[in-house]
Amino acid sequence: MTIEIELKFIATPQAAEKLAEKLAAWPHQHFAARELTNVYYETDDNQLRRWDMGLRIRGVDQRYEMTLKAAGKTVGGLHQRPEYNVDLTEPQLDIARLPAEIWPQDTDIAALQSRLQPLFSTHFQREAWLVQFGDSEIEVAFDRGEVAAGEFSEPLYEVELELKSGQRDDMLKFAEALVAMGGLRLGSLSKAARGYQLAQGNLPRPIRTLPLQKIAAKASVEQGMINAMTAALNHWQYHEEVWLRGNKEAKAAVIDALETLRQAFSLFGALVPRKASSDLRQKLTRQEELLADEENNAETTCFSLTSVEAQLALTHWLVESQWQNWLDDKSKSKLQGSFKRFSDIMLSRISADLRETFVDVQLFNEFQDKATRLNRQLLAVNLLAGAYPAEEVNVWLEGWLELQHSIRVKQNHGLMQLVNLAIKPAPFWLNSGIKR
Repeated sequence: MTIEIELKFIATPQAAEKLAEKLAAWPHQHFAARELTNVYYETDDNQLRRWDMGLRIRGVDQRYEMTLKAAGKTVGGLHQRPEYNVDLTEPQLDIARLPAEIWPQDTDIAALQSRLQPLFSTHFQREAWLVQFGDSEIEVAFDRGEVAAGEFSEPLYEVELELKSGQRDDMLKFAEALVAMGGLRLGSLSKAARGYQLAQGNLPRPIRTLPLQKIAAKASVEQGMINAMTAALNHWQYHEEVWLRGNKEAKAAVIDALETLRQAFSLFGALVPRKASSDLRQKLTRQEELLADEENNAETTCFSLTSVEAQLALTHWLVESQWQNWLDDKSKSKLQGSFKRFSDIMLSRISADLRETFVDVQLFNEFQDKATRLNRQLLAVNLLAGAYPAEEVNVWLEGWLELQHSIRVKQNHGLMQLVNLAIKPAPFWLNSGIKR
C-alpha cells in the first residue's frame, strides 16, 4: 500500500501548450508521452462506490496494472488516498490478489469478483516531468484524451502533481508558482468521479443547498473549523463545475460558498488571530469582487488566476494548518476544546441576535434590509449544528427558512407571523441530550 498525494488541475488546451516552457524554470527530467488506457470496474449496484473505492486496470506499453484506491480525503484539489497496486500479465481482473484486509469484514471476495463488470474507461496520452522543488520530487503529468461510458464521453485535459518524495508543503508551494501561467483550475472531481457521472447517463448536476455539517459530538473546535471551511470549499468547487457546464444559476451558489467562508472566519475569528489568515482573506475578497462583475462568464471566472489562487491558498491553509504558527498556548488550548460547547455558546448568540433583529420589525422594506443578516446567521447555524440530532435542528430552522424564502420572493404580508413562529421552537442545543 502507498498513500497517493496528488493535486489535480483541469487545464485549457492553451495552458497545456505552455506547460513544458513553464516547467523549464526548475530542474527536471522529461518523459515522452505514452498512451494509457484505463478500464474501471463496478457492480450493478455500485457497491465499490458505496465503499468509497475505485478499481481499475491500466494498460501502457503492453504492461498492465490493477489498482484499487480506498477511501481517502479530498480538500480542494488535493487528493490523499490509500492505493494498492498489483502487476498483471494480461488485462484480467483478479481481486483475490489484493490484500484481504482492505475489504469490509465478511466480504465474499469470489462473489464480489463475479459481480464486477467494466463500467467506463479513460483513454489518454500522458506526458510527464519529474521536477525538483525545494527538498522534494514532484511528478507533473499532463493527460490529454477522453473519459467514456457507453454513448457518453467528454474530453480530458488534466495536469496532475504527485508528491514522489519530500514534503506536501513543497508540492503546494510549487503549485502556487505553476498556476501563474494561467489556464488552470483546481479539479475536485477525479477521472473516476467523472466516469461514474457519464455511466449514470450524464444527467445535469443539480444545484445543492449547503447541508448541515455532520461532525462527531466529541470533536474539537479546530476540527469543527476545518470541517466548516472544507464544506464551504467543496460547495464552491461543486457549483463552479455546474456553472461551467452551462447552469447559470450555479453562480449564486458559488457566491453563497464564499459567504459561507466569510461566516466561518467570523465564527472562529476570536480563536484564530486575523493576521493568521489576512493574505488568504484578501484573496477571497478579490474572488468576491470578480464574481460581482456581471461581465465575467463562467469560463473567465473559474479559470482566472484570482480564482485558482484563492482556492489553492485555502487548500494550503487547511491541509497544512497554517494558523498554528500564529497561536499562543492559550489559543491552542481553546482550539482543542469541545466544539459542541463552543457551538452551544455561538448558537445561543445567533438565536438572540435573530430575535433582536426581527421581533419588532413591521415594514416590508425593513425585512428586506435585514435579509443579508438573516442569510449569514442561517449559514452559521449550518456550520455549527452538526453535532446535534438533525431532526431537532430542522424543526428549529424551519420557521427561519420560511421567513428567508418569503423575503427572497418579496412576499409583503404575513412576515410578522412567520417571525413569531420562528422564535417559538425550543433551542435544540439545550435539548439534544448529547454529553459535552
